[in-house]
Amino acid sequence: MSGDGKGWANPAPAGLVALGVACFTFYYLLNGAPKPAAILPLLACWLLGGFVVQVLVGIIELMEGNSTGGNVFTVFSAFFMLAGAAEFMVKYFAAANKWAIPLDTRIDGWAWAALAIFIVSWTPAYFKGTSILSTAVVLLDVAVVTIAGMDLGLISKVSGDPIAAYGLLFCGILALYLSAALILNTAFGKSVLPITGPWIK
Repeated sequence: MSGDGKGWANPAPAGLVALGVACFTFYYLLNGAPKPAAILPLLACWLLGGFVVQVLVGIIELMEGNSTGGNVFTVFSAFFMLAGAAEFMVKYFAAANKWAIPLDTRIDGWAWAALAIFIVSWTPAYFKGTSILSTAVVLLDVAVVTIAGMDLGLISKVSGDPIAAYGLLFCGILALYLSAALILNTAFGKSVLPITGPWIK
C-alpha cells in the first residue's frame, strides 16, 4: 500500500470502506431483502458512490507504484461498482415498465465468470500482505465464483445465495476492520487495532 511519506497518503482505507458498503448491501440483496427488485435503484446509488471512491483510490495506488492494489481497485470501480449500478437500474426499469424484449441475464454469468477468474488468479498476490486482507479476498473469491455459477445456471439460487451472501458479509467486516486499523494506527503512531502478519513472507 502507498503512504510511505514520500508521496500521497495511503488511500486504501477509503477503498476498503467502499468495498465494505458494497459487501453489506449485496449481503442484504442476496440474503434478506423481501422484495429484491425494490432495492435495486437505491443499491445502484450506493454503488455509484463506491465507484467514485474506488476509482480515485485505484489511480492514487497506481501512481504510488502499488500495482496489485491499484489495478484491483480500478477493476472493482469499473465492473463491481459502475457497471453494477448501471445494470441494476436497467433491470429495475425493465421490470417496472415490462419491456417487450426480456433481458437475457445469462450474460451476467459470463461477465461474473471473467471477474471470478481475475480475482481468484490475483489472490496469491495478497498472501504477502496482512492475513486480514488475504482472508477478505478469499471470502470475496468464494462469493464471486458462486455468483458466476448462479448466473450461468450451474448453481441454484437456493444453495448459492447464502454462500455468496455470507462470504460478502464477512469480507465486508474484515475490510472495515482493516480500514479502521490503518486509519487509527496511522493517526496514533502505534498499534491501536492489531494488523496480522502475512500468510507468506
